[in-house]
Amino acid sequence: MAAKRAKTASIAALAACVSLVAGGCTVANSGRGGYDPGTLRIVISQEPPTLEPCESSLTSTGIVVRSNITEPLIERDPSSGDLTPLLSTAWRQDSPNRWTFDLRDGVTFSNGAPFTAEDAKFAIDRAVNSDLQCNVDGYVFGDEKLGLETPDDRTLVVTTAKPDPILPLRISFVEIVPRTTSTTEKVREPIGTGPYAIDNWEYGQKLVLTRNDRYWGEAPSFAKAEYQWRSEGSVRAAMITNDEADIATGLGPEDGAGDLGVPFDNNETTALRIQATEPPLDDMRVRQAINYSINRTGIVKALFRGLGEPASQLIPTGVVGYNPDLQPFPHDTDKAKQLIAEAKADGVPVDKEIRLIGRTAQFPKIAETIEVMQSELAEIGLNVKIEMMDTAAQLQYQLRPFPENTGPYLVMIMHGNQAGDAAFSLDQYIRSTGPQNAYGTPAFDRKIDAAEALTGQARQDALAKLFAEEPEEIMQLAYLAHMQGILGKSERVGYTPNSATGDEMRLSEMTVIQPPGVTTPPNPS
Repeated sequence: MAAKRAKTASIAALAACVSLVAGGCTVANSGRGGYDPGTLRIVISQEPPTLEPCESSLTSTGIVVRSNITEPLIERDPSSGDLTPLLSTAWRQDSPNRWTFDLRDGVTFSNGAPFTAEDAKFAIDRAVNSDLQCNVDGYVFGDEKLGLETPDDRTLVVTTAKPDPILPLRISFVEIVPRTTSTTEKVREPIGTGPYAIDNWEYGQKLVLTRNDRYWGEAPSFAKAEYQWRSEGSVRAAMITNDEADIATGLGPEDGAGDLGVPFDNNETTALRIQATEPPLDDMRVRQAINYSINRTGIVKALFRGLGEPASQLIPTGVVGYNPDLQPFPHDTDKAKQLIAEAKADGVPVDKEIRLIGRTAQFPKIAETIEVMQSELAEIGLNVKIEMMDTAAQLQYQLRPFPENTGPYLVMIMHGNQAGDAAFSLDQYIRSTGPQNAYGTPAFDRKIDAAEALTGQARQDALAKLFAEEPEEIMQLAYLAHMQGILGKSERVGYTPNSATGDEMRLSEMTVIQPPGVTTPPNPS
């Protein structure tokens, strides 16, 4: 009988809504505009290829998983650069090669399993020492293998083969997973200790996270977070202005978010990586010509609407190792043509087709940027063909092992400098064995080793010197710009984007700003 009354009441409510459709009727308790006010609606530029935590250094994965679903032992404050406790409450260097981490008590994973030192040991071993080829391994640790010990449930000891003065910073990149996680294959939907857990992932449609009621910290404001993805920035902006989304990432100034678009300094640097092992790109003069051909100032001004700064190096100001004395390559078409002519006269096959690879929705105006670069390269006498790819396809050319028999290619990269120290950038892109490196030398690798062993001002000076020397000795990158971003944000959400927002958007920092007449379900006590 109760079910019948409920059904009758629903039919009556629907009939009333139909009769008042012009007035915008919504179902009772459905929230403002017909949506649940306890759900944070987020639209991003692309579906995450995976939520595997050891791939969280990839922007498209990290923006969802890092510190939301899983957590590291330590977090880096994006504003101050300081390391702050998370799953580890304190850490200390016992000797040049040995660090001890004290672990937080009373933490459980979202599946109810307790977090212990064995889980921390397992997660680090899985991400760094295994054969899974985790991105965080190559990006953060390179070839380094770590020794791991657990004297008790609340203590983790990490040893390194050689002194590592920034080991805690490196450890902050490893997301902790339970020791029941697979070690033979990567997982798309992980278990973590974060404030949210995966509720439902309809591949190709949407991803829903739900508040983790077992979370050890303060409960986040929103009970759920729903991610959708739209490749066009104007569509994402329209979803904000039409109240179809609360947060929209990766917007450009022309996308139309208006007052709901919040500009912020992110930590991304864009560049063309030159596959310098393939002719004609293996000739230094050709690589120099590519650098001279790019009108960085024009691209930043016309396409980015001034939201950026022409780049002279892989890292921006504020990162240890930034060299303030470097200037971007000047735009000199005549000089570029001269270099190409000289190379051609010496038998370099400058007419050979070069692939110019971009990633769809990589940043606002990516397609137009690639087209401008193709035109500039064609003007100096190079034969360049554009290929736009989705994330999965483009990553094959960005990350080792690279496909075989590709021919010469240029690939647009966007490097997030969220670590705050140039060692990560150098090890990833400049060291000859780096996972995103296409060319290097043992001699330059030794310079990197020497610089990374230093601390303090000596470290800053040595790292800065490397960025001055790399274009002279190697030059496998044509830097474009240090980027700025625009985040679309609903008026009902309290959140200030920071330099890490593009890589790691912490949902727990987002609060509900109540519109008049609407109540949101309270946080659990």
